[in-house]
Amino acid sequence: MAVCLTKGQKVDLTKGNPGLSKIMVGLGWDTNKYDGGSDFDLDAAAFLLGTNGKVTNDGDFVFYGNLKHSSGAVEHMGDNLTGEGEGDDEQIMVDLKAIPANIERLDFTVTIYDADVRRQNFGQVSNAFIRIVDGETNTELIRYDLGEDFSIETAVVVGEIYRHNGEWKFNAIGSGFQGGLFALCKNFGVNV
Repeated sequence: MAVCLTKGQKVDLTKGNPGLSKIMVGLGWDTNKYDGGSDFDLDAAAFLLGTNGKVTNDGDFVFYGNLKHSSGAVEHMGDNLTGEGEGDDEQIMVDLKAIPANIERLDFTVTIYDADVRRQNFGQVSNAFIRIVDGETNTELIRYDLGEDFSIETAVVVGEIYRHNGEWKFNAIGSGFQGGLFALCKNFGVNV
């Protein structure tokens, strides 16, 4: 039975699941009825962050244009251009044991591709979620449903896993940004 979280809640990931190493981070969403003529293309990404909350280099940003971190610890499973269907729309695989020692946390985000041109925002998105699944047993461990708290935002930091006293924890963030992927990259120190 997965632990269902609310915004701002933090929960242990590895302490209660000894031996947990490989996880799948699933992100999903639906779009509300929209008459703008363009498909919604939402994109999941992971930012591997040091103690200062920034990437150590641009390779610490894993997304549709950089599918695998150089350590092999984080791998994006591919870009879903339409978000059609049930379940996860995009997935990111994480090997907790392979994450470099200088990385303190991984922030998982979703952005709307070309949001300004297409005049789209997260107010038109519903049923957004993040879930953490044990990569060995395929058991859902954690789920965070974002709710309908967004309006003009074009990017969301959905959640993060972070190191705490030698263990990994999960934080349900649900924080919106304007400015899409560009704003997120600037926030996390990626050169754009």
